[in-house]
Amino acid sequence: MKAISVLFLLVLVFIFLPTLSQAKSQAATEELIRHELEANKNATLTVGSTKIAATKLIQNFYQYNDYQLAWKDQAMIDVLLEAIDNADTLGLTPGDYHQSIIKARIEKALTGEAAQQAQLDIILTDALVRLIYHLSYGKVVPGSLDPDWNFSREFMTSDPVAKLHYILRSEKKLKNYLDKNIHLGPFYQGLVKALAQYRRIQKSGGWKTIPAGKTLKPDMQDPRIPLIKARLQVTGDLKKSKIEANVHDYNAEIEAGVKHFQHRHQIEVDGIIGKGTLQQMNDTVAFRIDQIKANLERIRWIRHNLGDEFVLVNIAGYKVYYVQDNKLVWESRAQVGKEYRKTPVFRDNIKYLVFNPTWTVPPTILEKDILPKLKKDPGYLQKKNMNVVDLKGKKINSSNINWSTTTVKNFPYMIRQEPGPANALGRVKIMFPNKHLVYLHDTPSKSKFDRAERAFSSGCIRIENPFELVELLLKDNSKWNQAKFKEILDSEKLQNVSLPQSVPVLLLYFTSRMDKDGQVMFYKDIYHRDEKIIHGLKQPFHLLAPDPNGQK
Repeated sequence: MKAISVLFLLVLVFIFLPTLSQAKSQAATEELIRHELEANKNATLTVGSTKIAATKLIQNFYQYNDYQLAWKDQAMIDVLLEAIDNADTLGLTPGDYHQSIIKARIEKALTGEAAQQAQLDIILTDALVRLIYHLSYGKVVPGSLDPDWNFSREFMTSDPVAKLHYILRSEKKLKNYLDKNIHLGPFYQGLVKALAQYRRIQKSGGWKTIPAGKTLKPDMQDPRIPLIKARLQVTGDLKKSKIEANVHDYNAEIEAGVKHFQHRHQIEVDGIIGKGTLQQMNDTVAFRIDQIKANLERIRWIRHNLGDEFVLVNIAGYKVYYVQDNKLVWESRAQVGKEYRKTPVFRDNIKYLVFNPTWTVPPTILEKDILPKLKKDPGYLQKKNMNVVDLKGKKINSSNINWSTTTVKNFPYMIRQEPGPANALGRVKIMFPNKHLVYLHDTPSKSKFDRAERAFSSGCIRIENPFELVELLLKDNSKWNQAKFKEILDSEKLQNVSLPQSVPVLLLYFTSRMDKDGQVMFYKDIYHRDEKIIHGLKQPFHLLAPDPNGQK
């Protein structure tokens, strides 16, 4: 009987001793995590020599998690490491997320030393927060580049600690969350493919610089033709063909390749290789890669807060798009602000439409454009269907005004252009009241839509086919259709019409994209905005701002 009791006790020891040992080890690890997090409570947290970016969030998370290890499963670590390794394919820098540090520490942590496990766990959690932050907001803070930036949203959720705890409960939850933030729709994925394509070109040696020379037109001969042909073949603008006898001939085949290149780079498609086309051909593959990266970053700034219906203006691409139910249902060419009267980047809501609008001349245009013309030709107002009005809109007899001595400062009135086909705003304007006094509108300058570069306005966005968009926004074809619009326009009477519900409008700036045919398109950086983003992406990781939205 005594022997049985001893045997029973031995069995109990073998059963519970590992459990007790594990519990003791876990308690030690938890205490080490607590110690690491509380050591620098009033300063930037450092684990070993590794700076922790999200100090407060990390501290709150582990407190919420009772200081337990968050990364107990190697499969979860593998999911994170795969996402970090793949960050490069998205135009981000894997080193920003402790890539080499984690890989170096994993072997030491696997030895079972509690101190190593505790430190690695905190570093892994910080790496995840850093990666989520950049996938959700981008690396560069847009508010630091543009004071008009007004896009905002929550980081992860209103309770990021609870969200972090939730996604770290399993490998599957972590993978699903990361995938959701990596795959941001066709526009983003198209640029990811474009980045991979241009990196392959770079790995293969890129392309050679074409020397300057005379402007080339079809049927001319030039010793640079072989270089031009090779340049076009590298980017697929021209298919590879057999060596020809007359290698210096600018023939029809090369002309087609040049036109294809010009189309992809927003150059007048004329087949003429002038200074502009040559300059774009000589932009390096590294430059194009940086440009694609900058636009991937721009999408990260805004993609998570778009909703399923919005109007989007791509300022650099001179295009307007309407998305409904997450599908592109309409697009049109646009004209945007000149470089010295830039169209601002911001978000607002379209609320109403104005048919047969009047146009009140802004002070800047009055000073620089209208008054100089009136000094030369007092009949200018009548020719342009304009009137002088007081602040209440009452017409003033302009013949009593001495235009030769009139300046903006001593002019107590306003100049208003009346409704009609020649009105500067055309026949309709799409209103989203804002401090910039910018809106979408029609224009009598239709011929300018045929140009490749269309920065002609004073800041507003002119649309080529505005009434197509108006019909879609009003959402009632039986009541609001093209026949009804003609009836209103023929009356030449101003009429305001509210939308059944406001629609978000986003004025954005993209200089590259991949089109539906898989062609990489590049747009001229008309406002010189790419460089600062490219510079920011190349900087070392900085500690997270208190407000992830970049609002000061």
